[in-house]
Amino acid sequence: MTAPVVSHARSAVASAARIVVKVGSSSLTTAEGGLDPSRLDALVDALAARCGAGSQVVLVSSGAIAAGLAPLGISRRPRDLATQQAAASVGQLTLAHAYANSFGRYSLTVGQVLLTADDVVRRSHYRNAQRTFSRLLALGAVPVVNENDTVATEEIRFGDNDRLAALVAHLIGADALFLLSDVDALYSGDPRKPGAVRIAEVAGASDVDGVQAGTVGASGLGTGGMASKLAAARLASSAGIPVLLAGASDAGRALSAADVGTAFAATGSRLTARRFWLGYATDANGRLHLDDGAVAAVVGRRRSLLAAGITGVDGDFEAGDVVELVSLAGEVVARGVVGYDAAELPSLIGRKTHDLPEEQRREVVHADDLVPLHR
Repeated sequence: MTAPVVSHARSAVASAARIVVKVGSSSLTTAEGGLDPSRLDALVDALAARCGAGSQVVLVSSGAIAAGLAPLGISRRPRDLATQQAAASVGQLTLAHAYANSFGRYSLTVGQVLLTADDVVRRSHYRNAQRTFSRLLALGAVPVVNENDTVATEEIRFGDNDRLAALVAHLIGADALFLLSDVDALYSGDPRKPGAVRIAEVAGASDVDGVQAGTVGASGLGTGGMASKLAAARLASSAGIPVLLAGASDAGRALSAADVGTAFAATGSRLTARRFWLGYATDANGRLHLDDGAVAAVVGRRRSLLAAGITGVDGDFEAGDVVELVSLAGEVVARGVVGYDAAELPSLIGRKTHDLPEEQRREVVHADDLVPLHR
């Protein structure tokens, strides 16, 4: 009998030496909102086995807000920010204690790492987070990461731990990312409806064209849904990190043979930490609109952006801020560190370098500070 062909992506995630595993709220909690000890222990069993096989593991775990609902007598996920933060403050302790006890069954030490958007947006915080993860892993601990919902603001409403997991995967130099949820794979549409087709392998962006991914988890306890998982998988794979999207109930197989779920092949090259931060982690403070020639130079030839190629400026930014570079069609094609204040640019746009005053004959965005996003 011929052995089944294992894709390169599945082989890569199965053998990865350093991994990030993300699990959603719905995979850890009961319908009433409290933690489900049996589900959490089953996940830890699979993670501990992977550690025992020699891999370094970082766990990005949702569930703090959901875990805090039952102890506070709240029957459903609250909509207001203050109650969400209160639930997170109670639930985070419950979650951390549960993980410490469960990993303790295998004599594994866990370290809690709570992050906000600032920790991946501000360059100095980003580097500090890198050092913390590096030291925890070197000491043999399992970092357990969550968004710091107790003090976060917009992150609670609009963020999700899927994107956080993709950012952490690059930040620590992970060899693979696992996204575990209450859905067993990526489907062409809602898997609860007829006609939805399971997608086993994603070799490139075109393989997910037309996929209709929902934005809310089936349980109603999470914030991401399949749309955020697909976005996170594409973000990580485009930066050189293979991804396996699978059901949390299949964690054992996902973290061993990797023969379940949907595998995303790494489609891009691994960026340096600075260039990944610039392209994906930080917020943009404005936009520069480019003509077709400038887009070809920036994206195709990896050249610096000059004033002559700019057609318009949006936003209130200062020199040194990150801005998006946008084509005539409205597509964001690159990001970069701008060399001018927003107020300086209107008088420069569209002008050749030799026509500018001598002190302004410099790049608007230097090639070394620019990351094309159109691959």
